[in-house]
Amino acid sequence: MEYGAPFSLDEQTIILFFSTLYKMNIIRAKAKHIIYAKTISECIDDSAKSRGTGIARRTPEYIHTKMSNGNAIIALDNDEFAGFCYIEVWGHGKYVAHSGLIVAPKYRGQGLAKKIKKEVFELSLMKYPNAKIFGITTGMAVMKINYQLGYKPVHFTELTDDPEFWKGCQTCKNYDILTRTERKMCLCTGMLYDPVEKIKPKKIDNKVFKRLKKN
Repeated sequence: MEYGAPFSLDEQTIILFFSTLYKMNIIRAKAKHIIYAKTISECIDDSAKSRGTGIARRTPEYIHTKMSNGNAIIALDNDEFAGFCYIEVWGHGKYVAHSGLIVAPKYRGQGLAKKIKKEVFELSLMKYPNAKIFGITTGMAVMKINYQLGYKPVHFTELTDDPEFWKGCQTCKNYDILTRTERKMCLCTGMLYDPVEKIKPKKIDNKVFKRLKKN
């Protein structure tokens, strides 16, 4: 190979191989991780645009807050951002939600979202053991992960009635649907985990998700 010429395919493969040897760290985010907030915010926005679905916008400042109060999980490949998710508390602690679940494009398709979701789920149970955990999403992958963790599909009426939570939907392009239906339904599917019911994680019921796809 001539000096200064582009890497051959074999060399690129070797580089990729060694890059996968680094351990992915999925940890509780702290104030020191705010340097990734802008990247996370932009990643969420880009995902919403590419998918053409409604995802509420999260500003870097808002993400700062979640990191500083210990209510977020971040995945790092060495010092490179790989994924993120955070906890929101509603209804005076009666409900918590997992929001902003995102995986950087180069790390998608490797099961990282599921690992992050599991970590934020465990963090929620530790910090808010009596709270109902809920989420609204248009993503089938997220629905499947939630179902495996013990969530069940529910009507929006079973979710928090905290107006501050629903204000977060105002930046979603589908917000008009939510207002027209008086907050009873939207394109998102509502899912709920109730610790009182002690729902155990279970295998995916494909019939359930075929029904969800039709709705």
